Amino acid sequence: MGLWDIFKPRQDRFVRLLVEQASKTLEGMEALEEYMNNTGEEVAKRVSKAEKEADEIRRILIDELNRTFVTPFDREDIFALSRAIDDVVDYGHTTVDEMLILDVKPNPYLRRMASLLREAAEEIYLAICRLEKHPNVANDHAVQAKALENRVERVYREAIAELFHGPEDLHHIMDMLKLRELYRHLSNAADRGDEAANVILNIVVKMT
Repeated sequence: MGLWDIFKPRQDRFVRLLVEQASKTLEGMEALEEYMNNTGEEVAKRVSKAEKEADEIRRILIDELNRTFVTPFDREDIFALSRAIDDVVDYGHTTVDEMLILDVKPNPYLRRMASLLREAAEEIYLAICRLEKHPNVANDHAVQAKALENRVERVYREAIAELFHGPEDLHHIMDMLKLRELYRHLSNAADRGDEAANVILNIVVKMT
């Protein structure tokens, strides 16, 4: 490897890895949405598979980041964006895992939150795809992702409020504890999607 190979920007490589990672996160959120409408082992495995593949892409991206001196965007932004979208699919995976462990069936709140998260993951994916050549379009997609995060939070608050309107018996309390944990996972996924959108918006400001 020559000196130029060390210092030259690997722009295409980093953008491609971020796009691949966001694509796997979107796959995971699509599988999560499907799981909420059609629970089954095969669908659950698709969520897990997407999470593992996204993790592998992130490992490669971090390795490239550690070996590259010049990057197309700030190193901190690349790292933060990769981490945030990784957390989104991680929370999707843990949601399905805990639903299986706790034997919880999907309800309308879980379905709605999963659907909104899938939409947000799609907006983040599109934003990253457009980031290099069409930053203003990327900005629009990031803003849409943030709006979807707000909608997830509204559903989350409605779901939590509904938990406290049931009968005061042990069975309901156990259901409350299980569902509250699952709602929090999906709310956390939305928060991480919002963080990814914020990083994209920061990158756009620096580019324009």
